[in-house]
Amino acid sequence: MKKTRKIPILLLATLTLCACSSGEEEQPVPPEPPTTSTNPIPIRINTVMESINDTRATDYAFEAGDRIGIYVVNRKAGGTANTLLSQGNWVDNMRFTYDGTWTPDAPVYWQDENTHADFYLYYPHTAYIGDVAAMPVSVSADQSTEAAYKAGDLLVGSTQDVAPTETAVSITARHAMSLMSIAVVPGNGFTQESLAAADVSVRINGIKTHATVNLATATVTATGETTSVTPLQEADGGYKALIVPQSVAQGNLVTVTVDGRDFNLQKAFTFEGGKRHRFTVVLNKTSNGINVTIDQWEDDGIDHGGTAE
Repeated sequence: MKKTRKIPILLLATLTLCACSSGEEEQPVPPEPPTTSTNPIPIRINTVMESINDTRATDYAFEAGDRIGIYVVNRKAGGTANTLLSQGNWVDNMRFTYDGTWTPDAPVYWQDENTHADFYLYYPHTAYIGDVAAMPVSVSADQSTEAAYKAGDLLVGSTQDVAPTETAVSITARHAMSLMSIAVVPGNGFTQESLAAADVSVRINGIKTHATVNLATATVTATGETTSVTPLQEADGGYKALIVPQSVAQGNLVTVTVDGRDFNLQKAFTFEGGKRHRFTVVLNKTSNGINVTIDQWEDDGIDHGGTAE
């Protein structure tokens, strides 16, 4: 997916959802057109990125060739919701491909003209999901390339209680991951020129890169061991990384290495899905450390700043 996006948002080392589809796998068989109606109504969908500033982790809209997975769960006769199941829903994990509009691999239809349904979306599509309440996902520990960074982007969304319609059902796609943005700027003892000439690298420590996601609730749960994440350096000199939502214990959260010397930010932090957490790191030789201020995408009114030594 590219940065030349048309739709505002919400919220691959090769990184991908586990068991990611290559496009060649056998796809789920959609339900047959309903026999209770002589004029079955085709299911059409439309996607919208959550409209918030700079929260689409990698891009601003879907582009041709993108693939999403869709589940459709019919409501009960009285109108109450049924539970999203791993198998046995009205539509199970149907792959839709984008080319200006979304097209399913095979036609899918509403059950009839009266039965309401709930829709669940996720991106990118993966061919097999054993448990919709715990679909395995991950981000790369090395996100230093654009491909590796983008591969960690996970979008989820749902639309509830929709009446059968010829019109496309609109589903809002939201970020499941957190975006960490780091700016390294000169302080006492540094200039912009000296910093630009230095050998600078950044790593984020104590991060779990694996998780499971509940497609019904869009809840992400970090799993596995912690490691260090290498962020992507942007054209403007800043750094960014996709982080699985999690709470990181007190420790060296960020390490900035300048010409072989490490500056460590000692901090505990909670990364939230769908939010960008902005860290401005001021290198300061006179204090032998780093002055850090943090501005979350959604300001919680708390100064998260600190000093690293």
